[in-house]
Amino acid sequence: MSEARILVVGSTMMDLIAYAQRLPEVGETLVGDRFQMGFGGKGANQAVMAARFGVPVAMVNAVGNDAYGAAHMENFVKEKIDTTWMRTVDESSGVAPIWVDAKGKNRIIIIPGANNSTDPAIAEVAVREFKPLIVVGELEIPQHVTLAAFRAARAAGITTLLNPAPAAVLKPELLAATDWLAPNETEFATIFGGEPRGDGANARIKAAAAKSGAKLIVTLGSAGAVIAIPGEELISIPAPEAKVVDTTGAGDAFLGAFAFGLASGLTPVEAAKLSVACASKSVERLGTQSSYLSREDAAALAAPYLAKGGA
Repeated sequence: MSEARILVVGSTMMDLIAYAQRLPEVGETLVGDRFQMGFGGKGANQAVMAARFGVPVAMVNAVGNDAYGAAHMENFVKEKIDTTWMRTVDESSGVAPIWVDAKGKNRIIIIPGANNSTDPAIAEVAVREFKPLIVVGELEIPQHVTLAAFRAARAAGITTLLNPAPAAVLKPELLAATDWLAPNETEFATIFGGEPRGDGANARIKAAAAKSGAKLIVTLGSAGAVIAIPGEELISIPAPEAKVVDTTGAGDAFLGAFAFGLASGLTPVEAAKLSVACASKSVERLGTQSSYLSREDAAALAAPYLAKGGA
């Protein structure tokens, strides 16, 4: 099969993470346990996780003309991610203040900054020139940029994978250009109404797949994931037991692994199993990209799945 090339059209954020036993109430000041700064942004996270499986990955985004932007560019080079279609603009780089409690649960605010200047024309060029097998998008950059990339991908017969995060109402044109839609519980409720868990959840997920026309991979945290392909029965993918330390970035680890799996020729079920295993490893470590499997560990995790029929 063709080389598993992955193009990510998405965001970069500098994660500013505060850890505390609990999160403050309104008007309350708490003394935290520790602080950590690291590379983040949904697009960057997904690109890094995919690249650690050892396949060619390229990134489309705009960073600020500041120390954070320069650090992101250096990090992409270190992670062996193609930055040909990255741009530096005269704005502040994106930042994401994050609070994490003792149970590993987080709350996040993003300030997109330069991410909002990601150029749709450059995204289209990247699709044509990089020639990926899959294009990945999310919502921390403007939807019209992702739409431009997805339309170019569709015209070339390239698979599109959309992580509709942060939760937002999708433009109908973007949904129509999406092959795989990967919401978590909050995002599912925002787009389709209702929860993907509890009584009647299966019917709601099936109805969502039929309504959207896209294949769904719904992530459910410790409950794993559900695959919903229009007209087919649902498939549940359980998650292994994990000692949760920090859930920050786990969803992006899942998406990066899922993109790798699909691009490598795995069936959706095998790609989802790999992705759940990858995300479960992530929650056992602190930070975002710092919690992801190394290139060696990622290769070892993927090897049994690839041996079943992938690349």
